[in-house]
Amino acid sequence: MAKKKKHILIIDDEPAWQKITSIILKKRGYSVCAVGNGSDALKALSSFKPDLILSDLRMPDMNGFDLLYNLKQIPSASSTPVVFFTAIDDYEARKEAKKLGAVDFLVKPYDEEEISLILSKYLP
Repeated sequence: MAKKKKHILIIDDEPAWQKITSIILKKRGYSVCAVGNGSDALKALSSFKPDLILSDLRMPDMNGFDLLYNLKQIPSASSTPVVFFTAIDDYEARKEAKKLGAVDFLVKPYDEEEISLILSKYLP
């Protein structure tokens, strides 16, 4: 039986990071939807059902914490694992992210190996 292709939603206001992450994931056979902010991410969920969400923490419009809160209110997305990434390694932000339900936290610049570890951990 063929393995079902996994879907990953990327949310990042920096186009370069969106592109880099998308390339890494597509190269590994994942279906990717990349958007630039939290509002667009919530809209994308009407047609794209991710198995994993990778989101920047610090974004204009809606930060990652607010996005995660909103995701938890959507039944189809409430149990989807969310991994935050940010350019600033902040202990308090990590603590808050875990408290709100994020499963992991990456610090930019991350590399392909770090992405691989996340994928193997949350997309068995």
